[in-house]
Amino acid sequence: MSGPTQTTSEPITDWRQLVEYIEAGCKPPERWRIGTEHEKFVFRRSDLRRVPYEGPDGIRALLEGLQRFGWTPVLENGNPIALAQGDCAISLEPGGQFELSGAPLDTLHQTCAEVHEHLRQVKQVADELKIGLIGLGFDPKSRREDVPWMPKGRYAIMRRYMPKRGSLGLDMMLRTCTVQVNLDYQSEADMVRKFRVGLALQPVAVALFANSPFVEGKPSGYLSYRSHVWTDTDPDRAGMLPFVFERGFGFERYVDYLLDVPMYFVYRDGRYIDVAGQSFRDFMARELPGLPGEAPRLNDWSDHLTTAFPEVRLKRILEMRGADGGPWSRLCALPALWVGLLYDSAALDACSELIKDWTQEERERLRAEVPRRGLATPFRGRPLLALAQQVLEIASAGLRARATRDSSGEDETVYLDALREIVAEGRTPAEALLDAYATRWNGSVDPVYTEQAY
Repeated sequence: MSGPTQTTSEPITDWRQLVEYIEAGCKPPERWRIGTEHEKFVFRRSDLRRVPYEGPDGIRALLEGLQRFGWTPVLENGNPIALAQGDCAISLEPGGQFELSGAPLDTLHQTCAEVHEHLRQVKQVADELKIGLIGLGFDPKSRREDVPWMPKGRYAIMRRYMPKRGSLGLDMMLRTCTVQVNLDYQSEADMVRKFRVGLALQPVAVALFANSPFVEGKPSGYLSYRSHVWTDTDPDRAGMLPFVFERGFGFERYVDYLLDVPMYFVYRDGRYIDVAGQSFRDFMARELPGLPGEAPRLNDWSDHLTTAFPEVRLKRILEMRGADGGPWSRLCALPALWVGLLYDSAALDACSELIKDWTQEERERLRAEVPRRGLATPFRGRPLLALAQQVLEIASAGLRARATRDSSGEDETVYLDALREIVAEGRTPAEALLDAYATRWNGSVDPVYTEQAY
């Protein structure tokens, strides 16, 4: 999750400023970039428990150890709660999940080099602290009450508010990890096409990256329990956004949606003010109960944009948010999939044609069933596997058209290899974990901390 906007900005006096703020994200294709974010669980090797913030092997020690590589600490109440280096950031999720927010880069080759270097640095410090990191969509062993909270004001507000809106919101905060890619758009029309394709095909990504079958040491009945968690987190700010597919959708309609998403906080003078459940519309009218008479600023709007959690999120970028955390190869595969689908005009045309007659009922049914059934989910008389194969072919063609090669002469399609293997086997990564649990792991999830560790 993002941190607060640190700079003071101009007051908002007109609704058009909200629209123009997002509209300013439009860029010509030569300026399109790729930004990859991924989260990891941090655990003690001695007992496989999640590490706390304090202590000789805690999250603070990990953050401090990474500063040898040129990272600058970001402090909140004297505590390092993030690191910054150029356009990159390392931040903490509520339960200490360790997140890299990568720089906006030109190619997938650069993205994967960035991921590799980050994991090298983190592993070096983690080895010294005798802790490990693992990429899964949901914590396979820890109970909610056993996960330590990080000392961030934003999370204290969300911790109080989440149980009022859904039964799994605290699990989302404490026990999930994801990988996502942030992509650009050229214009409002381009944003709309990419948003629609991204939302419609998000269940395909959920299935291909499904990697969270365990809850508290046992199979949960889901292949992506992380994806299931989002169905009961907060109906005001999560889901498939049916209005995106309606005639007339654009920046203005998304702003209207965001104005109706209840607020969490306002950040002022280094502290978070709890306004959870209150309205940004009231804020615009200077009638916010938590800050009576005060007008919002553009940085308040920027912060508010980060508190909606749909399957695809619009800011000054589009965020593809459907994938479980996973091993190194799939950290590169997620951006490869979406860059292939959305950054080549022929591929985007093919995707738009593919989804053009899908109904809202079909999209919602996929969203509901894929977390449990994965690639076996039926869709229009075939298993979702067939659609995933088709989508991968489109993505491959899109990456080939980019013709971007590394020093060895490989183009970007190499990063889809991990997904091709999944499709060839016809089963999700979660099913491979379940097979191991039932056979060579002898009914224990403990081996996952060795086999899936970075």
